Parts: sequence; structure tokens; C-alpha cells
Amino acid sequence: MASQRHSGPSSYKVGTMSEKFDCHYCRDPLQGKKYVQKDGHHCCLKCFDKFCANTCVECRKPISADAKEVHYKNRYWHDACFRCAKCLHPLASETFVSKDGKILCNKCATREDSPRCKGCFKAIVAGDQNVEYKGTVWHKDCFTCSNCKQVIGTGSFFPKGEDFYCVTCHETKFAKHCVKCNKAITSGGITYQDQPWHAECFVCVTCSKKLAGQRFTAVEDQYYCVDCYKNFVAKKCAGCKNPITGFGKGSSVVAYEGQSWHDYCFHCKKCSVNLANKRFVFHNEQVYCPDCAKKL
Repeated sequence: MASQRHSGPSSYKVGTMSEKFDCHYCRDPLQGKKYVQKDGHHCCLKCFDKFCANTCVECRKPISADAKEVHYKNRYWHDACFRCAKCLHPLASETFVSKDGKILCNKCATREDSPRCKGCFKAIVAGDQNVEYKGTVWHKDCFTCSNCKQVIGTGSFFPKGEDFYCVTCHETKFAKHCVKCNKAITSGGITYQDQPWHAECFVCVTCSKKLAGQRFTAVEDQYYCVDCYKNFVAKKCAGCKNPITGFGKGSSVVAYEGQSWHDYCFHCKKCSVNLANKRFVFHNEQVYCPDCAKKL
């Protein structure tokens, strides 16, 4: 019959071996003997004490597999060694206080120089619920919002200089507000042209697709994803009849007499030479190079 026992971050089992296993360390046979299984290995009690056991903080001896163990914040004691550092009262089954690395019973902790609450300036004694922030301590009920005076206690808060604000008051006084829904942006917001948005509010006006991190186009304070801009807003090229999006190839545009062309579509009707950034002749709604225009 094996008993489960916690030993720091991992655990081990103690039992009597009924199979043919050897000790992982000394290779002695374990069948019919007490053994310890830890981290997937089987070992005898002697090797467990030598290689695996935690060391007692007080007596500096290994804590054997059969011994009762107390652990607190990655430190380990035999239960008989877990005592008040001042009066030596056993604390294995009692409440205790840890101060400056020492374990103290409640009575001795109270006699120590107790910290003073920043709120009421009274001592914070053992057993009092308290809040600590950057070396300053408060009674739990004394840690209040600087604005609404409600108790923050162990809840979430936002520091501002010497003041502390609950989540609601911080949002009201300091958080940016989304230009669309006018609600506070507490995390994950985006900014476009110095205006704050919730990521879920910054969407295409046509299909409601989220635009954060995506290419988009703004037209008269309306925002469009690439597909909706192509299909519903973009001007059509007078040459190829496809949308002029301003994305990728053909991001340069030629405009004349109320018509628009991709720069690569703006070419002579007769000889097809590209006329972007060159002289041209516009005749009967068609574009010609100067040489071809003379032959009309």
C-alpha cells in the first residue's frame, strides 16, 4: 500500500516493492523491501535520503521518506523542527507568521514591531487582513479609492502618484474613450489619426470586418476593408475597368476630365506607349501620344 506525499514541485510514493526492480542509484534489489518512487525512478530509502530528500531548514538533515514534512515557500522542515523562532513553540499544526525569513507564532509576531497602516496609522497585527504595495501596507478596509472612497481591499486598482483608484473611477477619470461607442478603453485599443478606438469598434462600415492590423481605406470619415472599397467605393479605371484601390500594383493614379486610370493603363490608344507623367492629347474621350494625335 503506497501513501502519496507532496515534496516541493513534484511528488513521491512510498511502498513495499512486489516486483523485480533495482534501486536507480545503488542498483540493490528492491523486491520485498520498502522503496520510494520519485520522478519515474525507484530507489531504496537510503538512496532517497542521500540523493532525493529535501533538507530541513532547521536541523540541516535530510527529511526521510517516512518522516512528516512541512513546506512553506520552497523551504522544508521536519514537522518537529517547524517551530517559532523566538519561543520554540511547535507550529506544524498551527497558524504562523513569516517575517524577515523567520517563522513566528502569532503571539511572538504581535510582540515584534508591527507595521503601521498607511490609512489609519494603527498597527497591523498578526491575523489582520492587509494590502501591501511597494513597501507600504494598509489594513484591507483602509485601502480605499482616492475618488469614491469605496474599499478596494484586494481588488484591482490603478496607482496615480500618491493616489489609488478603483477600476470604475480610473476609467471615468483617466482612460481614453472610444470615438465610436464612447466607452472606456481599458486594454487592446488602437489609435488612428490620434483618435482612440476599441479594436472591436474599428470595423468596415459595409461588412463590419475588424480592421485592426488590416489594410483599409478611409473615405469621408468612413472606413472600408479592401474588398468593400473595391466593390462599392473605388473609382473604376477608364482603361481596364477594374477598381482603382491604391493598393499594390497601380497605386499611382492618373486623373483627367473626370476620368481616372491606373498609371499602367494610361497609354496611347493607337501605339500603346505608356503616357503616365508624359505629354498626351485627349480626343473624343481617348488618349493619344502627341505623334499619333497628329495623324488623326
